[in-house]
Parts: sequence; C-alpha cells; structure tokens
Amino acid sequence: MSVFIDGIHCKANESESILNIARRNGIYIPAICYLSGCSPTLACRLCMVEAEGKRVYSCNAKAKDGMAVITNSPEIVAERNAIMQTYCINHPLECGVCDKSGECELQNLTALMNVTSQNYAIKDTHKPHVKWGKISYDPALCIVCERCITVCKDKIGESALKTTPRGGDQVAKEMKDIMPKDAFAVWSKFQKSLIAPSAGANLDCSFCGECTSVCPVGALVGSEFKYGSNIWELEKIPAANPHSSDCELIYYDVKTAGIEDRRRKIYRVSNDFHFATLNPAARYGYDFANENACKNEAAFEKIVDKFKQGEVKNIIFNSFITNEEALILQNLKRKFGLNLVNSEAKRYQNFLNQFAKFSGESLYNADVASLVKTDFIISAGSFLRYDAPNVGYALNNALKINKSSAICFHTIVDEVVKSYSKNLLFVEHKAGVEAKILLWILYEFGENLDEDTKEFLSRKLIDIEVFEGEEPKIQKRLKFAAELGLDEAKITELRAKKESFTLIIGEDFIYHKEALNLAALVGMIAKFSKFKVVIVPPRTNSLGVAKICELDEPQTGFSFGYNEKADFSMSVYGGELDAPALTQQEGTFVSYDKRVVPTNAALPYLGYTLNDLANELGFKSRYTIDYTPKLAKVSEFSDVNFDDLQNYYDNGGNSHRGYLLKSVQVKDNAKFDFENLKFDEREFNVYRANPIHQFSKFTNRASQLNEAGALYASQAFLDKFSLIDNEAVKLKKEDKILAIHVKLDKNLSSCAAYLGDFDEKIDISAFFASRYANLEILKGGR
Repeated sequence: MSVFIDGIHCKANESESILNIARRNGIYIPAICYLSGCSPTLACRLCMVEAEGKRVYSCNAKAKDGMAVITNSPEIVAERNAIMQTYCINHPLECGVCDKSGECELQNLTALMNVTSQNYAIKDTHKPHVKWGKISYDPALCIVCERCITVCKDKIGESALKTTPRGGDQVAKEMKDIMPKDAFAVWSKFQKSLIAPSAGANLDCSFCGECTSVCPVGALVGSEFKYGSNIWELEKIPAANPHSSDCELIYYDVKTAGIEDRRRKIYRVSNDFHFATLNPAARYGYDFANENACKNEAAFEKIVDKFKQGEVKNIIFNSFITNEEALILQNLKRKFGLNLVNSEAKRYQNFLNQFAKFSGESLYNADVASLVKTDFIISAGSFLRYDAPNVGYALNNALKINKSSAICFHTIVDEVVKSYSKNLLFVEHKAGVEAKILLWILYEFGENLDEDTKEFLSRKLIDIEVFEGEEPKIQKRLKFAAELGLDEAKITELRAKKESFTLIIGEDFIYHKEALNLAALVGMIAKFSKFKVVIVPPRTNSLGVAKICELDEPQTGFSFGYNEKADFSMSVYGGELDAPALTQQEGTFVSYDKRVVPTNAALPYLGYTLNDLANELGFKSRYTIDYTPKLAKVSEFSDVNFDDLQNYYDNGGNSHRGYLLKSVQVKDNAKFDFENLKFDEREFNVYRANPIHQFSKFTNRASQLNEAGALYASQAFLDKFSLIDNEAVKLKKEDKILAIHVKLDKNLSSCAAYLGDFDEKIDISAFFASRYANLEILKGGR
C-alpha cells in the first residue's frame, strides 16, 4: 500500500507505523522515547503528526492505504517546543562534564525545536547517583523516556528495570489550561517517575549494557566509562563483535590514553542500538589486546625454518580468527602437507556437510535477522542465553513484537527464557533423545516425505484416547511426543494460523555422539517442511573456518599453535611469538546470518602476523586483507576487496554489512539409515557451557569481565549435594580431579550445573566428550 508523508509517496506494509515508514524513506520525525523494533510507550509525544486531519502519534499510529501525513505545522512545532521545555526543567546544566554531551539527544532536540526560553518551573528534588555494578544511574539527568525499560523487555527479555515514584511535587492542575495539552501530559508523567531495578535495590540482570546505549541523555552510562572521556574526542572504529558468532556491528571508541601516554586506547564499545543489539562480551570485552607485542626475530626464524624443513606436521588453532587468516592456514596446509586441527570447527563442518547431503544446499537457509518476522519458531539444542545471547534476544523480540509463537527444547530450564512470553512453550527433556525432537518435527510438519521416512514414522505411531465433547475418540499420535512430554493441545494452539517457520539448531546437536544422524534429520526438515533452518556456529568464525579450511585430526609430530598450546605457539598471550588480538586486525568474519562482515583494527600492533609468516614461506601479500578477494576460491564467497565492504544499517533497519555467502546446490540423494538411529538417554549432572558474559579466554582477559572459573549451579543442584554458594568442591571423573568453587545461578530451575572453558587456569577437556558429563561431586575442594 501507499502513504504520502509531506507529499512524498512512500510504500508501506500492512500495520506498519507511520514513524517507521518515515524513517525508512529518510523523512525525519523527532522521537526521544521510541526505539525501532520495540513497542511504543508514548512517553515523549514528540512524534505527533497530522494524519487525515487528526493529531496522532506516529510511533503508534498505523498507516492506511492512501493516507496523507503532515509532519510539521505551526501547531505541532509549538507543541514540540513546549514538550522540550518541560524536559529541560531542572535538568542540570552540566553539559561540559556530562558523559553524553556531544551525542545527547536532549541537546540535539532542544536546538532543533528552537527552545530559547523557559516558561515553566517546579521545585526540584534531591536525586543522588546510584551505581549498579557495571552501570551507573544519575536520576537528576533522567528524562524518564523509558527506553531502558523497553529495550530490556522487548529486545533483551529480562525486564530488569521499571518506573518508580519520583517523590517530587506534581504539576499544578491549573497549568493544564495555560499550556499545550501534550506538554502538560508529558510533564505530569515525568514528574511522577524515575527508573529503578524491577526487584530490590540492586540491578539483577546479565549486564548487557544495552540500557546505557539507548539512554538519550547521560542518566545511564557504563561505570567504567563514566567521566572517562569527552565524546567528541573519541574516534569511532567500525568493527564486528569478535567474541561470538552474531559478529554484530560495533564501534570501538578510541583516543590516546593521556597527554604523556600517547598510545591509543579503547574507552568503550558503542552500537547502532536501533538495529544492533550487543551481548555483555561485545559491550565490555574490548581490552584484550596484545599491547606489548614485539618482533622476536630469532623465534620467527626458528619456526620459518621448521616449516621449510618439513618438521611441522600440525597447525592447531581456534575459530577466533579472521577468514583471511584461515585462508593463510589453508594455503600453508596445501603447500606443506600439514594437518589443520580445530576440533570445534571440525565438528561444525561435519554437521554442516551432512546437513547439505540431505537438504540439497551447502548452507542453512534461514538467518537470525529475519527471526522477528517469523510466526512460529522452534529452538533445539541451544542453551540460548549462554551459547548465543543474540539469538535469545531475537527470539524474545519475535515473541514480544511480532506476537510469534515458539517451542524451546532443552535439557536445562532457563527461567528467563521460559518467561519470555505466554506464547513460548519450554520443553525440558533428557539428554540423548534429541533425535526424537527432530522426528516429531518431521512427522508434524513434513510434507511429501520419502517412503522410507513415512514407513519408519508409521511404525512409531500409537493410539491415544481423546475427547471431542463427551465422546472418546481414538487418534494416532507419534509416540515420541508422549515420551518428550509434549502438550499437544498447547502446541496446536501455538501453531494455529502460522505461516512462516524457523528452526534454530544449537551446539548440543553439533557435539552429540549422534551428530551426523541429527544433521541428516535437520537436512530432511529443511527439505520436506516449511521450516527454514539456522545452525548456530559455536564460535565467532566457526562458519568461515568450516568453509575455508580442510580440517583434520591431529597426527604425531611437531605442532604449531595459533592462539593454542602447541610445541611452538604464536599467541596473543604467552607464546614463543606474539600474535595480534582481534582488536588489532583488519579482516572479515562470517556471522551466523551467513554474512561476510568486515572488522577494523582499533589499536596498533608491533609484532609478527600470520601474513608475515606466509610471506617468508612463499606467499606474497603486502597486507592480510589482500586475501579478502582471494576468499572467492571457496565457492560460497565473492571476489570483493576489503575496502569495498560496507558496514552499516540504513534507517529502515536493512543490513549493508559485507555480503551474503552464496549457497551452492548439493546432490541430495542420500538415504537415511533409520535402523542405526539411537535414542540412548543418558544421565548428567554437569553441562559444558560458559556464563552469559563469557565466551573464551579472550573475554576473560578483559578487565570488566575477568573472573575465576567456577561450577555454576542451580539451587536444586546445591540442595541435592548439600552445598552452599561459593563452597569449594572437587569434580571427579575416573582419575581426573578438578578443585573449584560452586556459584549459584538463580536463573536455572533444573537440577543441573555447568562448567566453562573461559578460565585458562582450568582445563575441563578431560571431563567432556560431548556437552554432558556425569561427575562425582565431592565436598571440600580446596
């Protein structure tokens, strides 16, 4: 349909708000409370427009076909000016030291609305600063726009903030007759409230920091950044989140450390908060650079010689690496006949290749970016907020804004995810039965299944008695539904009238001992149902590595490690040679949305790079990013120079970040062997996962995230083993023992605990063959 805004013809979608249509078409309508992708609050009313001769609020008003909208008129201009005057009442005039000055929306709109006088006044109240951990709140600066509340509810899904009584004087009722009505309403509401934690005096959340990003004034800021720098002194370096596979757009805000110390320093990470939501690691895990790197010529010559002499047999590395570096390693493998060893990426590669054999496509066919527009979503095998927080954000946003429905399958109940929406059904299941979930999806949603699949599923049907009115009736049901404890009546309600479907597959499936069978079933779902599939990469660039590198099992012989322990290591921390951190590199990652996205160096690096090593070994490229167009050697990549890659969102929220990988058709004539499919339930009490804000040793090196590793446990787990929070325990598996403290994670309601690999001092590899372990829990660990 079409609307006309200020005479400009604009195409619009059904039920789309006037404000979003205007933004997408480059038409400016002021709004200080509304966030794209969130529900409107009508707190500021600045977005008022005239539509079909009536005053409406464009953030909330839905467009109609042929509608004519006027965004400015003398009456609207006067009303907006009065509203801005109310926001400036008693607002401290301390812009010179305010952390937001220079990017403050109150400053900008006060100037835009031409506020040159103040016609209103009211007695102020004392409002002391509050520090909530990583976040500081100055209520004297707060204009109660409620953005922080909205983003936490509608995007993050934690609802950790609320409004609380201000305790100040109320606006005199007679003011209603002498000032514009919207200005009076905004002022009256503003005088009643401030912001506070939803429960208790302390902020209880995952500390993603998104509330500080969306705050239009200096009320909410990062505690570490507070009074750290003037905004206008900072240079914004566009990059991609280096810690997790969302690879979201971030900006490193950089300047020199001081007058005497001229080294560049990252002061904070910021984001385009309307369209780019950051997890805690992206927000706070920025200071992990190799600042004291140097060129150890003797060590460099030694490893070059070992490559030339054929002594190096293995290159061991991880997926916190750029695509260009991965291509360099692949080139070294081919030239010197080496084994490339990356166990996590190898598992992901195997899963993806098996999926392709049964789906017919080399890549999965969905993305997280479009999740918010999906009607019905199933998540399986992902400990969502811990494995991939941004996937959890997207799921919550779909439920809140699109009114989608969802089923979340997992072995551990996360109460935060469970409480996202009444339209989400959380199904707790036992470990080892993941194939039953996929078979149930195939049975319920599959179309035009092959004969083998139909025959197998027909053998798994059972008769159940259902009531239609008072009369019992026998119906056929898949027995796996009963074994999984599915509430089929609820599921029928959730899927009613749904037209678009997405299946999210997580890390549990990739590390499963039946991973290849699970991958095949996922491929069949992609081929034979309406479900589009996302297979979430476990690490930042697992997908890029899986596509670029031919990965192997380690062989006997000398090993070169890139950010991994080996006979000779090139590492950001503690190797024979220094390596650059991802904050010190240019290059690209492949995100979980299959986008090849650029990242830029925020800080200098003075040591050797992989490109230096490759050049000594016969590959001549001046810069590492000279390999960016050479990625096209892999069929899914494109021949694009690094400097030609864009990295931004437009006003409509469309991504202009890098480019999309091209899926390649694959022969899909593979036959699934149902007879060898196993459903072995297994007991476990410890799960392999990191806390929400940790992904690796790199996040844990960041000053605001650094902590000692622990066994994180639910209250039910503590009760079962007669433990208390922070008590020392020993974990035992055969002859392996790990002494560690146990910490309460109150968000879990299952009787379970999880153990991570982010602390370099703790080696958990001996305890896990998959994501599940059944360990002895012994009291008195230290």
